[in-house]
Amino acid sequence: MGITAIDRLFMQRACELAERARGNVAPNPLVGAVIAREGRVLGEGFHHRCGQAHAEVEALRAAGGDARGCTLYATLEPCAHHGRTPPCAQTMLKAGIERTVIGALDPNPRTAQGGVRLLREGGVVVEVLEDARSRALIEDFAVAIARDRPFVTLKLAVSLDGYVAPAAGTCRLTGERAAAFVRESRAAHDAVMAGAGTVRIDDPLLTIRPPRARLRPYIRIVACERAPVSPRSRLFANPDPDREGIYARTIVLAPAGARDAFIPLEAVAEVVYVGDASARSLDLRASMIALKERGIYSVYSEGGPTLAARLLTEGLVDRLHWLTAPVLFASESAVGALRLSPEASLRRRLVFDEVARLGDDVLFSASFVGDGS
Repeated sequence: MGITAIDRLFMQRACELAERARGNVAPNPLVGAVIAREGRVLGEGFHHRCGQAHAEVEALRAAGGDARGCTLYATLEPCAHHGRTPPCAQTMLKAGIERTVIGALDPNPRTAQGGVRLLREGGVVVEVLEDARSRALIEDFAVAIARDRPFVTLKLAVSLDGYVAPAAGTCRLTGERAAAFVRESRAAHDAVMAGAGTVRIDDPLLTIRPPRARLRPYIRIVACERAPVSPRSRLFANPDPDREGIYARTIVLAPAGARDAFIPLEAVAEVVYVGDASARSLDLRASMIALKERGIYSVYSEGGPTLAARLLTEGLVDRLHWLTAPVLFASESAVGALRLSPEASLRRRLVFDEVARLGDDVLFSASFVGDGS
């Protein structure tokens, strides 16, 4: 039969459904599904939260007995393995689905196209669309499932000449539309991270605004290279005490060899000590591993020049959000965007895939490809 224009239209709808759960499904991927016959939608669904029904099952429940003989559109290959829920591919066979269009194959090695194989063996016609939007939905999942660390997006806001501020401690660089984009980007990740220098100078809240209900509490992280930040930093306060479950306890990443200095923070944060007892500086890669072990699959980094440079040189960045403001800051007191050492080199290739105007500012969005830590 092949892929038709109506197939692409229904896949777009499935992607829209999947986006509704952004920030809530980790460690699972975002997935949306639509069931249709002869151009008419009979059922829709999306995966809301880990442990709850998958998108295909939600759509099948909505369609009921009308699903028999229909086409099911899924942004991601239906699972074929037993986990917290039964295999979706098997459920689709029992429901009498005649054809399925898949947006992207599952990168999870546990699946390895097992869903496609099971469906085809059961007589279902399977079409793989290789849809760019479907692949973008699982960008973070694909990295986290293949590596021992979370997916990391690095955000940097810079002047035209490459500075983050005319002097240390000055006000926000970009405008309101860029700020709104950053807040939305934070909410799309499991956690936001800043370096100790940024916390000391700017004392940010790093909130998601406007407040929204979350199925997974949002996590704020501060990475401390050697010394702690003040326990009175706003990052440790609950910015919205009237709304339960939005924010989790803030995490402090600290070198294990400096434990005595960080004890005062244990009253206001979850302090994660990284490395062995002799470690006096923070092992950033080990820190990322520790975060994934705590169920954090995606991190939005808003650290300053030092943290940004370390993440980049250690190959720990998967996507870059580079915001450029139409100002010039060049002066002796201006703060450079990246504190890269002369011998530093980026081990991965940068591929830009989006340029967007946000008010007076410009967003350059890129992914890193190649071998990453």
